[in-house]
Amino acid sequence: VTRPPDPPPRARPSEAEEYARLSPEEQQRRLRNIVKKIDADADGLLSEDELSSWIQQSFKHYVTQEAKQHFSDYDKDGDGLVSWKEYNLQMYDRVIDFDEDTVLEDQEEESFRQLHLKEKKRFEKANRDDVPALNVDEYIAFEHPEEVEYMTDFVIQEALEEHDKDGDGFVSLEEFLGDYRRDPTAREDPEWILVEKDRFVNDYDKDHDGKLSPQELLSWIVPNNQGIAQEEALHLIEEMDLNDDKKLSEAEILKNQDLFLNSEATDYGRQLHDERFYHEEL
Repeated sequence: VTRPPDPPPRARPSEAEEYARLSPEEQQRRLRNIVKKIDADADGLLSEDELSSWIQQSFKHYVTQEAKQHFSDYDKDGDGLVSWKEYNLQMYDRVIDFDEDTVLEDQEEESFRQLHLKEKKRFEKANRDDVPALNVDEYIAFEHPEEVEYMTDFVIQEALEEHDKDGDGFVSLEEFLGDYRRDPTAREDPEWILVEKDRFVNDYDKDHDGKLSPQELLSWIVPNNQGIAQEEALHLIEEMDLNDDKKLSEAEILKNQDLFLNSEATDYGRQLHDERFYHEEL
């Protein structure tokens, strides 16, 4: 099935090992400070909404930080802008300039040409001002268009160009399944196709008209951070809520801190090494 790759893992479990090397007192001090920050209404308890909101904020923070790091690598002359030339030099060690209309005979080269032209289009779309290079916010939009509202139409259009083979503005089940063709000798579809069909019908095709509209397409293409965060928040409460009040107290978290540490709530411990999250003054 042709479908977007899964998002890269946000967490690095090795961070939990680093955290374990802190003294027990320092571990608990930092963890308590994080719990206080999650507790938006300061009632001493973490609700599902507070946990979910914090996890979503954490996702966005690390995506942004990573893009900012890349930005500084690409900004060779240090002028606070990344030009298309600088991007190419860092990414490919040379400036690449393909003709938009000339199809290449070599299949691999043609595939690369298509990808590079898409990249260039995304670079241009991310640029919101008259300056031909990208500032740091524009660069974040280029690297993570799914995180930025003004790139939504571009993300949808790019997905339609890839999957909407008959050009009707929708993605049918056949287009969703990509190049799959059922083996005429097989009695039924393989398991993975049944799973994909189920996802199409039950997860994405909300109006059940047999095709994905641009908005439904977005729910397939863009990872649902809100859904992921809510699931994780519910999971933590189910596992750690000892008095069944559907909330987590500091005592409940400290009693089972390894589980909390090995979760999205602390980004697998990474927040314990990032002052932005555990520092009391911030």
